[in-house]
Amino acid sequence: MTELVSLTLGRRCEVRLEAPPMNLVSRALTLQLREALTKIEQHGDARVVVLSSAGDRTFCAGSDITEFEDLHGQGAEGKLLLEKLVYRQLALLAVPVIAAIEGHALGGGLELALSCDLRVASEHSRLGLPELRLGVVPGSGGTQRLARVIGLGRAKEMILLGELISAERAEQIGLVNRVVPSGEALTAARALADEIAARGPRAVRHAKRLLDASVDRPLDEGMALELDASEDVFASEDMLEGARAFKDKRTPRFTGR
Repeated sequence: MTELVSLTLGRRCEVRLEAPPMNLVSRALTLQLREALTKIEQHGDARVVVLSSAGDRTFCAGSDITEFEDLHGQGAEGKLLLEKLVYRQLALLAVPVIAAIEGHALGGGLELALSCDLRVASEHSRLGLPELRLGVVPGSGGTQRLARVIGLGRAKEMILLGELISAERAEQIGLVNRVVPSGEALTAARALADEIAARGPRAVRHAKRLLDASVDRPLDEGMALELDASEDVFASEDMLEGARAFKDKRTPRFTGR
């Protein structure tokens, strides 16, 4: 089988799309991505994930359009359900995920990046959801996740016009968190990942879960969840280690216990 997705496990796990130059989202690539994410879920030492792609031209140009004709009618449902399942699996990983966007992130490629917690883009990258130009809609989370990240008005502008925006503009509207020089997206994403991996892993997991819950839950319910998480953290060895390290003016050694 052709390797379309590679995986490196560790405290910083790395997933890379291996289908340059366009790294298109085919059914085969999606299935291999699902397998990689499942291995990360089963890897007890994972603290953070970096998602990148081979080549410097395109992070991911979206769906493999050559598959579209075979999907006419209800055949598209299977493709979209699989992508939704896998992108949801990515979004729901217990540990933070950082997308290293080197080159363009278009259509399903941007939807893939939107499933991550943080996005780092190189300065020459362009991002967009041009699906309406092809007579289809963003069907793998774009209409739902984009507005949650940049607001409804800007999401409507991006999707209805189908225009591509620069990395600089993407940073201005909050679509990406950092813009870095060309060729340095992966290096920058790894640096952010290593910072996160050095934090208390139990607290990091709780923080990601609570932040995600804040989007669509009433404030009082979110505050109750936050209290439960805080009680769990304060009962941990990591809390004691953090306090002792601060007192001793040393770097804490968190274990997740």
